Amino acid sequence: MRRVLTVLCGLALLGLAAFWYLTEPAPLPADSFAGLSPDAAHGQQVFTAAGCASCHMAEGATGEAQLILSGGQKFPSAFGTFIAPNISSDPDHGIGAWSLQDLGNALQRGIGRDGEHLYPALPYTSYQLMQPQDVVDLYAYLQTLPPDATPSQPHDMAFPFTLRRGLGLWKTLFAAPAWAIDAPDLTPVETRGRYIAEALAHCGECHTPRNALGGLDRSRWLAGAPNPSGEGRIPNITPAKLTWSADEVVEYLTSGFTPDYDSVGGHMAHVVENMSKLPESDRQAVAAYLQRVAPVE
Repeated sequence: MRRVLTVLCGLALLGLAAFWYLTEPAPLPADSFAGLSPDAAHGQQVFTAAGCASCHMAEGATGEAQLILSGGQKFPSAFGTFIAPNISSDPDHGIGAWSLQDLGNALQRGIGRDGEHLYPALPYTSYQLMQPQDVVDLYAYLQTLPPDATPSQPHDMAFPFTLRRGLGLWKTLFAAPAWAIDAPDLTPVETRGRYIAEALAHCGECHTPRNALGGLDRSRWLAGAPNPSGEGRIPNITPAKLTWSADEVVEYLTSGFTPDYDSVGGHMAHVVENMSKLPESDRQAVAAYLQRVAPVE
């Protein structure tokens, strides 16, 4: 019996060591942004396309108040309620004291400033595809925005989802950097549309169904999904259901009006507001990309 217990304890220790190794946060290489010069003006476009204000502004903010990134909006899910943190330039309650490397690790590796795993409510599974220059430019623009001293609120999560270490395994399973549409014959316009839709605007995070562990089902890319709030369903925007022409998609992303003269609502209204501020060529690129997505009934 003593020998059996010794073996079991040894196996348990090996298992714990393996778990600790597999769940260790893996930050970006120290030279990820070496030699890149910031362009805050371009960073504003990255900020807009990525929808940063849509999640991190205060609930109900309008106009210039949307640039006060005090956080506080609540996003319910099957795993608990995520509460957007303050990412203003305040050095104490926001990210004003963060380095470029800190921001890059959060956006592209899902790692906080203190080395902890971040919940994928921050769509780093998409942002990890961002070009390093865009991260540099976004960092420069964020520093120009007003500080706000509103403290971030803790997420409302139940055990075991409060144990962040396990997110290391989740990342291994579901956060490998890869394009959902990886066709070798994409045109430059379609490639640009893919970058906006998959990396910056993270369309797949809402429009793609997820498995029981919260990972995206990439075999049904953009095929629609239950609304995390429990109310309604986020639509299928593959060519199987979205039969609009490219011009109609561009119009929708510009004005918010569908071909049937219905108008955008819900969180998608923020997406359209952001898209409408981008160059029309970017909206045309997204429309071209959507027509290359595999149709899913």
